[in-house]
Amino acid sequence: MSKAGKQVRTGGEDLAGTVVAAHGRHYVVDVDGQLMQCVTRGKKTNVAVGDVVHLQRTSADQAVIERIAERTTLLYRSDQYKSKLLAANITRLFIVIATEPSFSDDLVSRALVACEAAGIEAHLILNKVDVEEPLARARERAALYTGMGYPLHEVSARTRPEEAVAVLKPLLAGQSSIFIGQSGMGKSSLINLLVPDADIAVREISEALDTGKHTTTFTRLYRLPGDAGGNIIDSPGFQEFGLYHLSEGMLERAFVDFKPYLGGCKYYNCRHLAEPQCAILQAVEEGKIAKLRHELYAQLLHESAQTLY
Repeated sequence: MSKAGKQVRTGGEDLAGTVVAAHGRHYVVDVDGQLMQCVTRGKKTNVAVGDVVHLQRTSADQAVIERIAERTTLLYRSDQYKSKLLAANITRLFIVIATEPSFSDDLVSRALVACEAAGIEAHLILNKVDVEEPLARARERAALYTGMGYPLHEVSARTRPEEAVAVLKPLLAGQSSIFIGQSGMGKSSLINLLVPDADIAVREISEALDTGKHTTTFTRLYRLPGDAGGNIIDSPGFQEFGLYHLSEGMLERAFVDFKPYLGGCKYYNCRHLAEPQCAILQAVEEGKIAKLRHELYAQLLHESAQTLY
């Protein structure tokens, strides 16, 4: 993504590129290997990392985003008041969990629900499998998700880095992937293994954003090295994943463990909370659906009803 050897033209011509970083209302767009500082017209901030955008150049390395090309997918989280775009045009999401510190089932389940609603394939990565004492418990907790059909990949970024790359590289080839996870799970360590020049790319992006310092507070896209193609989007660690934007109908369909029982309730408009002869509640009672998953569903229904934006 160096500017070396590029013939820089000016004069307001139309360009197209991929958004590789976003920080507030400022964006960095990769246009054929050149990083350009970009802003949107007015106060619109509906641009996400991974978007293909059409630009109007305003100087040698600056441009205005005129429009966003049609997206294949869009992943975002939302609270009661606003939404936060995470990434566009991604095909796979990897949730990084670890043997220690303990990971949040609430965060994992919310991310999986977001994937189902957005039509994105979800995987889990269990990092730090070299830490033996909590390993069995971490596997036991992860079994909730593998039992629903989500793939789990075990790695140790610290003690078996080459093996970790060998496991993950084929899963990333040709894909547009995003890594998410709580702080402390080792997400950054895995990114640095998979993209050896990640630190250099971050410095370049920081300069293009004109932040004046090395920062990890922005979402950013890395091209994967090698001929297989693909890219990784790294998002800042977060502890909450709001899904206030999902309607009741979207929510029940986004719980994959509910799918075998949908349509089996006595009432066609069953909310699966306290209704009689509810197939979902019956499955929870019989242990076919985990109680914590149904509790999350009820919580998300409550959140959906609070939406103000």
